[in-house]
Amino acid sequence: MNIRKVDPSEAPHISALAIRSKAHWGYDEQFMASCANELSHTPIQIDDAAVVYRLAEANGVVTGFYKLEDLNKDVIVLDALFVDPNVIGAGVGRALLTHALDTAKQFGARYVEAQSDPYAEGFYRAMGANVVGRAESGSIPGRFLPTIRFDLS
Repeated sequence: MNIRKVDPSEAPHISALAIRSKAHWGYDEQFMASCANELSHTPIQIDDAAVVYRLAEANGVVTGFYKLEDLNKDVIVLDALFVDPNVIGAGVGRALLTHALDTAKQFGARYVEAQSDPYAEGFYRAMGANVVGRAESGSIPGRFLPTIRFDLS
């Protein structure tokens, strides 16, 4: 597996991967439609120097990606981490998260925080995160998501 920078031309591909990954958890069409905007990534977003996008690929096939925001701050935000449903459980998420945490350390962050899908909370906890709160979903009013935090010290 190789982890590399996402090219802006890959925006449609990673957006589709994010939707497939989210849908893996059995969410209905209405729920997925509500999340579509939040799951979409544009070439302009990917090309923004204030964020980091990285993807994992194996044998030329993209298997997952992550996005970090709020670089050069004490707390960097893991805004996205999605794995192709065909390889969930095969170590892709672990490799991407480890890479993201290492990247955040290089930027001098003390913490990495994310709003986690409830189905991913166990993964993040197993990787060392603590739940530090709950925050309202940006897509679905009244739905609250766990806020997870990794201590990088």
